[in-house]
Amino acid sequence: MPAKLIDGKAIAAAVRQEVADEVAAIKEKTGTVPTLAVVLVGENPASQTYVASKGKACIEAGMGSITQRLPATATQAEVEELVRSLNADPEVNGILVQLPLPKGLNERPVLDLISINKDVDGFHPMNIGELVMKGRTPQFIPCTPAGCIELLVRSGVEIAGKDAVVVGRSNIVGVPVAALLQNADATVMTCHSKTKDLPEKVRGADIVVAAIGRPEFVKGDWIKPGAAVIDVGINAVPDATKKSGQRLVGDVEYGAACENAGWITPVPGGVGPMTIAMLLKNTVRAFKLQHAME
Repeated sequence: MPAKLIDGKAIAAAVRQEVADEVAAIKEKTGTVPTLAVVLVGENPASQTYVASKGKACIEAGMGSITQRLPATATQAEVEELVRSLNADPEVNGILVQLPLPKGLNERPVLDLISINKDVDGFHPMNIGELVMKGRTPQFIPCTPAGCIELLVRSGVEIAGKDAVVVGRSNIVGVPVAALLQNADATVMTCHSKTKDLPEKVRGADIVVAAIGRPEFVKGDWIKPGAAVIDVGINAVPDATKKSGQRLVGDVEYGAACENAGWITPVPGGVGPMTIAMLLKNTVRAFKLQHAME
C-alpha cells in the first residue's frame, strides 16, 4: 500500500492560520503585534529570497516585519552592534540573522549575541542546552526540527515507544530533532558518515528523519514497512526535461520509499513550508514571554 503523503504545505497553512488568529487576539488585547527583525548582510540572492519570504509571511499573519540590511563590506563590529541594538529595542520581539554571512565574518559570536529571549531561530547555546537536558524547557525550539515533530504529530504518527533513526548530526537539524524525538519518548539513534551498517540500522526504524544533505542517499529498500519518513533534505540534481536544467529531490529515494513507508514527506512541499510557520509561532511566543502573557 503506497505511503500516506504528509502534506507540509497544508499543515504549515494550518499553523500559520493559528498564528494569525493568535496575533489578532494579541492586537485586540494590547494594541500591538509581535514583530520579527531579520538581519541581512550582503546581497546573496538566495538569502534575499528567504528574507523576502519571511517578511511576507509575517505580514500575512498580521505581524510586524523589519529587515535590517548591511552591505557585504560590513565589519564584524558593525554586525554585532546591530544585533545589540535590536536586543535593546522593546519593539522587536524576535531576531533572526540570515545565514550564511559574507566571507570574512564570524557567525558564531553574532548568533551568541542574540538575546535568549529573542532567539526565535532557537540556536542560542542556552536554548540548545535546555533542549538536550532532561526536565528542562528551552525558550525556543529550532524551527525546522520543531516543524518535523509537528508534521508527525498532526499526521497522527505515534512517537512514544517507537524506534527512531536520525540520519545526519548537524547542529541545525540532526542534533535538535534527535533531542525532540527523545523528549517525546522515542528510542533514538543518530547515524552519520562513520556509522557502520547504516542500511540495517535504518531498516529497524519506525521513524526516519533524513537530514544528511545528499540527494536520494536513503534508499527505498532501507525503509521498514509502515515507517514514517521525514525528508529534510533539499538538493538540486540535473534534469534535462526541466526548463531550469535541474529538479529538487530530498535525501530519500522518494518513489521507492513510498512503496514501503506508511507516511512520507515530499520534496518540495514537505518540511520546507514548516520552517517559516514555526518561526512565526516562535515570534508570537517571544512576544508573550516578553509581555508576561505566558
